[in-house]
Amino acid sequence: MAYDVAIIGGGIVGAATLYKMQKRYPDLAIVLIEKEAKLADHQTGNNSGVIHSGLYYKPGSLKAKNCVAGRHELVAFAKEHHIAHDVCGKVVVAVDQSELSNMDKIFQNGLANNTEGIEMIDAKRVKEIEPYVESIGGIWVPCTGIIDFRGATEKMAEIALSMQPKSAMKLGHEVIGIERSPEKTTIVTNKGTVEAKFLIFCGGLQADRLAKKDGVKLKEKVVGFRGDYYELTEEAKHKVKNLIYPVPNPDFPFLGVHFTRMTNGEIECGPNAVFTFKREGYGKTDFSMKDTFDALTYKGTWKLFFNNMKFGIDEYRRAFSKRLFLKTLQRIIPSLTMEDIHPGRAGVRALLLAEDGDTRDDFRFEFHENSIHVLNAPSPAATASLAIGGQIVDEAEKHFGWK
Repeated sequence: MAYDVAIIGGGIVGAATLYKMQKRYPDLAIVLIEKEAKLADHQTGNNSGVIHSGLYYKPGSLKAKNCVAGRHELVAFAKEHHIAHDVCGKVVVAVDQSELSNMDKIFQNGLANNTEGIEMIDAKRVKEIEPYVESIGGIWVPCTGIIDFRGATEKMAEIALSMQPKSAMKLGHEVIGIERSPEKTTIVTNKGTVEAKFLIFCGGLQADRLAKKDGVKLKEKVVGFRGDYYELTEEAKHKVKNLIYPVPNPDFPFLGVHFTRMTNGEIECGPNAVFTFKREGYGKTDFSMKDTFDALTYKGTWKLFFNNMKFGIDEYRRAFSKRLFLKTLQRIIPSLTMEDIHPGRAGVRALLLAEDGDTRDDFRFEFHENSIHVLNAPSPAATASLAIGGQIVDEAEKHFGWK
């Protein structure tokens, strides 16, 4: 059968778009196409599981607006549908005088973004919240939480598909081409073809390649960065109550290594951020010739490397040294020892990288014929997913002439 809409990509943004679109347009026949055997198998299912507050993002940006709105929606969704979550709060802590001015900027950002309940706290109050942290002060962020993003993704898709019997989900279908004629658009997959009137691409790590398959003229490229985690041993778990973040370095495009209590009770420390030689490679030595060639023949990658040379070298050294990773953790919790941590999992983040090495920080959408492409949806996209899904439906109404 021919579908009204095909959504390509079964991470949380794709599932949230399916959910929001099916709710607003219950008569539409929508198909969700995902190349893996299950949903949320890449960025969504391998991130740190944090419900972000909206503290870090430039006021007025899509990230800021969607993060705060999406957080409220996500927590309400989790409560209604019994998704494992806990709005437990976090502390952002400064350990050096040089971090105080940037901490104040983050706090002012949070106020501008309506991040409710945040307050500047002194070292004594930090200790009351997280007894093993040594700091000179911090920010208490009570609206931050943790959630099972895989579970949320699966529930969004399940609810959407239950609304319309003609809608469907096709797992294990990798999109290899798009064919257009005046009458129809055919999505060619490794398991046959799917016809649809309109297409929405939520491809994450493959967003740029899918855009090019669809005929979008795109200068930027997606470059992958792996993040490795350590876990606290059972004997050390008491040293972290909930979530502990450092003050991020404004010159570095990631938030820094932090401590996260997960919904399953594990406590993770990480992630670092190292260039990965395989976009969907979770092992330290994973390698793809295609992905490596793609990244290293792109001038934006080299600009990013040169602009962040010291950070990059430090991150790589830490990726292969438990001792150096521990040293980073000890900046915040000095009592941690080598025996307190053991290697955990890894995730990969997609960065849409401009030719000048700029990491294209905000969410980015591209419109092409009968398609909408989500080209850039880095953190906090999982937190913001329901708001992003709603925005995509709004854009679809305009771009596809539904209203």
